[in-house]
Amino acid sequence: MIKNGRIVKSLAGFYYIESNGEVYQTRARGNFRKKGMKPVVGDFVDFSAEENSEGYVLALHERKNQLIRPAIANIDQAVIVMSTVSPDFSLNLLDRFLVFLEHKHIKPLIYISKMDLLTDWSEMRKFRENYENIGYQIFFDSDELVKSLHDKVTVFMGQTGVGKTTLLNKIAPEMNLETGETSEKLGRGRHTTRHVEFFEVAEGLIADTPGFSSLDYEVDNAPDLNAAFPEIAEIGRNCKFRECTHTHEPECQVKMALEKHEILSSRYENYLQLLSEINKTRETYVKRRKKQA
Repeated sequence: MIKNGRIVKSLAGFYYIESNGEVYQTRARGNFRKKGMKPVVGDFVDFSAEENSEGYVLALHERKNQLIRPAIANIDQAVIVMSTVSPDFSLNLLDRFLVFLEHKHIKPLIYISKMDLLTDWSEMRKFRENYENIGYQIFFDSDELVKSLHDKVTVFMGQTGVGKTTLLNKIAPEMNLETGETSEKLGRGRHTTRHVEFFEVAEGLIADTPGFSSLDYEVDNAPDLNAAFPEIAEIGRNCKFRECTHTHEPECQVKMALEKHEILSSRYENYLQLLSEINKTRETYVKRRKKQA
C-alpha cells in the first residue's frame, strides 16, 4: 500500500514517517543514493507500508527550504537565541543569522536569554522597538515564545553558550538535551546531534540545531544580500539604478533614508560588512581561476 506522510525522525539509516496519526519505520530505496538524493527529517514523502514488513521511502516531494546542519527540510520558522551577556549580545551576529534565514525564506523569531542578568533593560527595550519596526518578533519571555510555535515547524539556533539548550529543556523537557556544563562533567564534547527528530510542542513541531560559532552562507551576490535586509530592499526599490549596491551610486534612496535615520546605522554597517566579505570572496575566486588557467 502506498501512503504519504512526513519524516519526523532519522536514526541509523531508518526513517520514521508520520501519516494520519501513525508512525511507520522505513528505509530508503537504493535508487536515492544513485541519484545523489537523501531523505531528511521534514521531507514529505510517498512510502510503502505493507503489513508485517519493513516500509520503504519511494519518492520525495519538492522542498520549500532545507538546512544542511542538521539536515531538516520544509521549515516554517527559526528561533534565534541571543544572550544579553556571556556571550555578549551582538547585533552583527544577529544580522548574520537574519540574512541566513531570510535567504532561505524561513521566518525568524528572536529570543533574548539571560535577561535576569541585566540591571538596566533600557537598551534591550530600544533594540526590541527598533527590530519590531523592521518587522521581526522579539521575545524576552519563554511562555510568550511558546504561543508562536503553534502549528509550525520550528528550529532553534544560536551561538554556543547563549542558553539555547536550557530554553529547549524548559519548553520541551522530553527532548532531554545535555547542557554544555553536563557534557563537560561527563567528559563529552560539546553538543552533538546523534540523530535528528521532531518533538511536538504547542501543537507544532520543533527541532534542535547544533551551536553555531560561524555560519555558512549561500548569499554570494549583492542582489541576494540586498533582499535579505527587508527594510533596505523596500527602500532600495526607488533607487535610480536597478541593482544599486547602496555604496557609491548617485541618488541612492537607501543612503538618503540613512541620513534621515529611517534605517538603523548598525544594520547599514552590517550590510556593508557582508557586502565587502562577498566581494572579497568573489575576488579570491576569480584570482584562483586565473591562476588555474
